[in-house]
Amino acid sequence: MKKTYFIWLGLQIVAWGFALLEFPSGIKEGQVAGTSLFFILLFILPLFAERPVIQTIFFSLQAIATVVVFYPIDGAWNPYVFPIHLLLLAEAAFYLTRFQSLVVLCFQLGSAICIVRNASLPTSTLTWGVLVYVFTVIALVYYQSVHKKEIELQKKNDALLDEYRKMKRLLLAEEEQVRQDERMLIGHEIHDSVGHKLTALVMQVEAFRLTAAEEEKEKIQSLKELAEQSLEETRRAVKSFKQHEVGGLQGIIRLIRKLELESFMKVNFSVKHGAFAAPLTGEQSFAIYRGVQEALTNIMKHSASRDAQVTFESPGGSVFRFEVLNVTETNPYFQEGYGLKAMRERLEKVGGSLEIDQGDHHFIVRGSVRLTERSGYRD
Repeated sequence: MKKTYFIWLGLQIVAWGFALLEFPSGIKEGQVAGTSLFFILLFILPLFAERPVIQTIFFSLQAIATVVVFYPIDGAWNPYVFPIHLLLLAEAAFYLTRFQSLVVLCFQLGSAICIVRNASLPTSTLTWGVLVYVFTVIALVYYQSVHKKEIELQKKNDALLDEYRKMKRLLLAEEEQVRQDERMLIGHEIHDSVGHKLTALVMQVEAFRLTAAEEEKEKIQSLKELAEQSLEETRRAVKSFKQHEVGGLQGIIRLIRKLELESFMKVNFSVKHGAFAAPLTGEQSFAIYRGVQEALTNIMKHSASRDAQVTFESPGGSVFRFEVLNVTETNPYFQEGYGLKAMRERLEKVGGSLEIDQGDHHFIVRGSVRLTERSGYRD
């Protein structure tokens, strides 16, 4: 109601400004009181946006106040009372229901008749005014009909959108559950088959070592250690299958997908050469994930635009960089909040840094992490 209210207020001020200049002998005390009542009701109208009955009373009182202000004295007619009445009627049709606007129409029509009856108007002017008035009422009735259908369609669209979001959340939850079930099933299969067989192999090798000749025991011991290492790696693999996957670059992709589905964000995700192959540690991957998550969440909360661009790059394989760009208007009161400070601290703990770039029409969050070289293993 805020924007439309100021539009109506501006139109009323313009119409009343011309109307007050039209008074030939100045404004009398009664006219000042009527004008004050009209604008008092106009200013407090937004306070009762959820109470249309009170708004109906206010509009009706405003129509009556125009009689006090514009009642013809010695047959003097103020032509600007006509646009003021039409604006009043248009406001009632915009804010109220069909029945409530008809109530206001009755009061407004009675006030107009009271003013016109005592004014010396030629027939042509009166006829022109009646025609414009009738056409305006017809247009407002048509607008209310179209507006009512638009409101009903909007409610249906909102209901469908709500159902769509619920279905998307349900599908995502079911997809995640299926993925976890598959991971658990694979983990159990590895544990029950490969793990048990490796355990039996270790036991048999140990039994064979105890009965083997002394010169063969060293070779058998190395075979046993190799089998134990294989068993330990198998256990780690089973454990990783049972863990819920969070963080990392894959987690960022899932986060972007979720925001696009549920929050209707438009995220342009680009990966430059070497980004996916960058040797990130677990802590570094998690810090990058939280950084991108915080940047996208801030866009969703504070930005007027839902468009974002996420870029990953690893120039030279020595540094991993991420950038989250949002095209939006400049906020002169911007200050780093708790989320950005926590993001900076998290990146600094893993040898990284954070940079905030706020321009005239963009807001950029850049983060970088220094990579550690991984030396190859020799068998």
